Amino acid sequence: MTTESTATVFGTGEVRRARYAVATVFAVHGAVTGSFATRVPWIQDHAGVSAGQLGIALAFPAIGASVAMPLAGAVSHRFGARTALRGLLALWTLALILPSLAPNLLTLCAALFVYGASAGMSDVAMNALGVEVENRLDKSIMSGLHGMWSVGALVGSAAGTVAAHVGADARLHHLVAALTLTALGLAACRWVLDLRSEPDEEPPPRFALPPKSALIIGAVGFCAVFAEGASLDWSAVYLRDTLDSSAGLAAASTTAFALTMAVARIAGDRVVDRFGAVRTVRAGGVLATAGGVLVVLAPHVALAMCGFGLMGLGIAVVVPLAFAAAGRSGPKPAQAIAGVATITYTSGLIAPSAIGSLAEATSLVVSFGLVSVLAFGLVLGAGVLRAGDRKPTAGGAVRDIPAAEPRP
Repeated sequence: MTTESTATVFGTGEVRRARYAVATVFAVHGAVTGSFATRVPWIQDHAGVSAGQLGIALAFPAIGASVAMPLAGAVSHRFGARTALRGLLALWTLALILPSLAPNLLTLCAALFVYGASAGMSDVAMNALGVEVENRLDKSIMSGLHGMWSVGALVGSAAGTVAAHVGADARLHHLVAALTLTALGLAACRWVLDLRSEPDEEPPPRFALPPKSALIIGAVGFCAVFAEGASLDWSAVYLRDTLDSSAGLAAASTTAFALTMAVARIAGDRVVDRFGAVRTVRAGGVLATAGGVLVVLAPHVALAMCGFGLMGLGIAVVVPLAFAAAGRSGPKPAQAIAGVATITYTSGLIAPSAIGSLAEATSLVVSFGLVSVLAFGLVLGAGVLRAGDRKPTAGGAVRDIPAAEPRP
């Protein structure tokens, strides 16, 4: 994101409106993902691709995001944060139309590359603005913002489930969803903070390696997203194949995990404000590790589901806090946030396939043993989120720990 001029001052009312506007943007962003995910079977049939070819195609969103995310800082510098977010979010919502139009594997891969690239750039822009609003409110909001993304994803997936149930053509469904979400997103962008670069500020490079601070913070996010991706994609399979649960109960575990994540993120800001980011993530790491161990050792389905629930609670706030820490870790917040986003996207890309490969070579039990080890990494690495952390005072309020650069 751009660096705000020190002469710019936003009133309390403007900042509060910006909080709700950014929350709406997060929900819109999540709704696109939910809308797409529910129609993947229709898209597969329309494109005439096999399961293996679909797996190849579904790697392209993450590839596109990883390639394009470093561009977000340059776009924001050139056009200002509000205009950049408006344009990038519209690209993302309208990109929802493309995959359902693809008639073959090649065009599907191209469509999903564009879909992922627009997702990644808008993701960086909205997270950077979220960090700026959090700084000005002087209280944690990033967990709640990511909770709104989860809510949006659930709403989008629910609408998509209804559309699939009634046999609606995904091209029509995604056209209507894209236009609706574009209108809602553009309306919300009117109220985000209009941050602009200093006139003499050097523009960020189009492509740059993330700073060292982002790599370290991103490693913590990597552990959390790996556990999230493994649980979302493999929890149902684990319950069915390892514990012989019914198909319905196995599917319900995935939905329950997603709901746990959403609820924990929405409630997470109060916990972060009370205990600080480092202590919250460290405690979350303990919960997630205990959940992973419970999954591995559980002799019954109910205990394994409790284990997945503990993992969801433990990792829910880690990624929002990683973005917040990156945004306060140095003088180039957009570059740091893009670096953390790239690492977490990569983790989400490799986690499902890594779990599957390890399970094929050994077993799913061993795979979730690895997840438990990575969850424990949150306990060990929580200290790197100290940049800009807020620590509780004796009276329960919070005070700021200065970041690497003073806040404007």
